[in-house]
Amino acid sequence: MAEKRDYYEVLGVERSATEEEIKKAYRKKAIQYHPDKNPGDKEAEEKFKEAAEAYDVLSNPDKRARYDRYGHAGVSGSAAGGNAGGFSMEDIFSQFGDIFGDAFGGAFSGFGFGGGRSGSARRVSRGSDIRIRVKLPLKDIVHGVEKTVKINKMVQCPDCHGRGAASEADIKTCPDCNGSGMVSRIQRTILGSMQTTSPCPRCGGEGKIVSNPCKRCNGSGLVKKAEEITFKIPAGVADGMQLTVQGKGNAAKAGGVNGNLLVVIEEEKDPILERDGNDLIYSLFISVADAINGCEAEIPSVDGKLKIKIEPGTQPGKTLRLRGKGVPDVNGYGTGDLLVAVQVWIPKKVSREEKEMVEKLGQSPNFKANPTTDERSFFNRIRNMFK
Repeated sequence: MAEKRDYYEVLGVERSATEEEIKKAYRKKAIQYHPDKNPGDKEAEEKFKEAAEAYDVLSNPDKRARYDRYGHAGVSGSAAGGNAGGFSMEDIFSQFGDIFGDAFGGAFSGFGFGGGRSGSARRVSRGSDIRIRVKLPLKDIVHGVEKTVKINKMVQCPDCHGRGAASEADIKTCPDCNGSGMVSRIQRTILGSMQTTSPCPRCGGEGKIVSNPCKRCNGSGLVKKAEEITFKIPAGVADGMQLTVQGKGNAAKAGGVNGNLLVVIEEEKDPILERDGNDLIYSLFISVADAINGCEAEIPSVDGKLKIKIEPGTQPGKTLRLRGKGVPDVNGYGTGDLLVAVQVWIPKKVSREEKEMVEKLGQSPNFKANPTTDERSFFNRIRNMFK
């Protein structure tokens, strides 16, 4: 499977592009790769879908912000599928139909869903999205995980197959709009006569009228049903990130386009390891004796215990770095590290004998504070942080 291209690259705009610049760039790509201009050209069709996917994200401030922060995983996840992110021609023409109408001076106002000309410009209805929250422990975030959730959603009525009528014979073409779902009116203004188009009030924009509604769905064509949905969550996701599972939301009336399932990530706080971006941090406490003499220590990681060596004379606050033991980048740009912050534990209470031993040690030249230049520089930096 080919790697997805950067959305800004797809539309040929800078990352700082304005909303209007993004819209203009998409119009240009849509005209260039429109199916009617490239009949039978599969490559042009894929580029047409790719441009629509890029526009869908970059034209939405919330999606664009997530994309800028997390990349493709932040807006589509692993469920997006191929290089067009699961977009179908019906998705594009139903969601961005206005782009092909007046925006191009009517050049494509007569196109239907599949790229061929049709007698109407009726838009396809779209089902609503469903948003759920999924809690993930640190291990699932590091390795990625497949989840199965059970949700109640609207699906096509099994009795009428989504048509809303008891039988095909009970569906008639709307006489007011002749099946187009849209009606036009001429209005006289001070600027002259103007033609406006709006959904047909008689059929609600459906283009058809049901004379005998289905008893199970009361003519809506939809019923509620519990459904299990399985999807993959990529490694490296973060708290608040939203993934999109295309087409797994509520069904639409009259056989329209399904909505999406939006999966919001909730990161469970790990009791031992703290996450800082793609790095993990662990505070290791050692005794004064171990700090002086050195020792071997066992530290936790996501995949089990690791052994590390503490060098003799290790100073409090020293950080040891275990490369590649952190969290993978959600966009595949390497893996973070496990940082071990060494803390020297100073006992608060000692016995009389222990106190005498410490006092005796304190008289030795080796126990007199004599930091190196590098250590002094470190302490100066810490001190300056609190000024």
